[in-house]
Amino acid sequence: MWSLTRPTAIRVTTTIAVLALSGCGGGSESFEPPPDTDPPPSSDPPPIAVQQAFTQLSFSQPLAMLQAPGDDTTWYVVERPGNIRVFPNATDASMADVEIFANLTGRVNSGPGEAGLLGMAFHPDFATNDEVFLSYTRGANLESVVSRFAVDSSTGNLDIDSEEVLLTIEQPQGNHNGGNVAFGPDGFLYTGFGDGGGSGDPQGNGQNTTNVHGTILRIDVDGGSPYAIPANNPFAGNTECFQGTGTMACPEIFAWGFRNPWRFSFDRDTGDLWVGDVGQGSWEEVNRVEISENYGWNEREGAHCYPPGTTNCDTDNVDPIAEYDHSLGNSVTGGYVYRGSEISDLQGFYVFGDFGSGRIWALPFDSPQGTNPAELIDTALNIASFAESNAGELYVLHINGGTIHRIVAD
Repeated sequence: MWSLTRPTAIRVTTTIAVLALSGCGGGSESFEPPPDTDPPPSSDPPPIAVQQAFTQLSFSQPLAMLQAPGDDTTWYVVERPGNIRVFPNATDASMADVEIFANLTGRVNSGPGEAGLLGMAFHPDFATNDEVFLSYTRGANLESVVSRFAVDSSTGNLDIDSEEVLLTIEQPQGNHNGGNVAFGPDGFLYTGFGDGGGSGDPQGNGQNTTNVHGTILRIDVDGGSPYAIPANNPFAGNTECFQGTGTMACPEIFAWGFRNPWRFSFDRDTGDLWVGDVGQGSWEEVNRVEISENYGWNEREGAHCYPPGTTNCDTDNVDPIAEYDHSLGNSVTGGYVYRGSEISDLQGFYVFGDFGSGRIWALPFDSPQGTNPAELIDTALNIASFAESNAGELYVLHINGGTIHRIVAD
């Protein structure tokens, strides 16, 4: 996913040199979204620009950036090799202001191109319980791990010795590890894994619910040890797949049929779960994911039968909300529904991009399946992730350049 070359950008406010990087308190049982007070988006999103947000800062392969709940003063940046760095939310912040929040480089295997420290989530009650959840890969025989950590009250940094491993899964290949983690509005922890790697899902994991490859999982990290299963998960009642596999469908599964869910997020207004799923050879797709649904891989790539040319594939699965072919990009990066205040005409648009081409698109949050996204801008960035501030403003992480950029009105 990350060893790509791409064409020259046609519009971006900051010029970046592209570098090579090898590698391809208990949840409730339901979520009732708050009333949607924002007007529905217009059919056409506004033009945007992308500006470097912290001009004096640079990071080592940044893959995630987030703020703690209720704290707008600080940013945390997850670096693929295994560090988490923290710095003040100030445009003039310098490298002297950047500190290490956690160093897991001795624990993380970031050798394969899509491995490393891949995701981070603060517990919704972080202000009182100091819990942080990380997703990373480890070991010579690569495996994915999702763990709970605590902050050391004496230092304010993450106590890496406090690790409680929640679940693991062996990775047969070095790619398609997924790795995003986030709390949903229901208070449950969601995490995503790819199909196990290799071309075309050779082990058929995308349609095999007896392992957690190719799935979005949902677990209750406050209801059991190490977690409990939400009662309305599709396979609730089955034996837990703590090591990623089982003899029956894994009860941790929320939805399945993904190739490599690369970045997902929740719309803070509606609660909808949006996922960018990286395609194989022809189509990239964006899904609005619902519980108990099958999103098609490897029977389909996007809305098309797979392998290409197949005409009798099973279509009893969910079409993507949007897709685009490889003339426009070749590795989708999921983003966020914009709910900030600084670009009023962007309100209610889901904003996402492509790692390979640097393009950024948008589509209305209530788009039906088969919507054609509108291109916002073509950048020179290798977009490995988007980030959302507590205020709802959006940022772009340029993994090869190590810089952070902000989406602004053009």
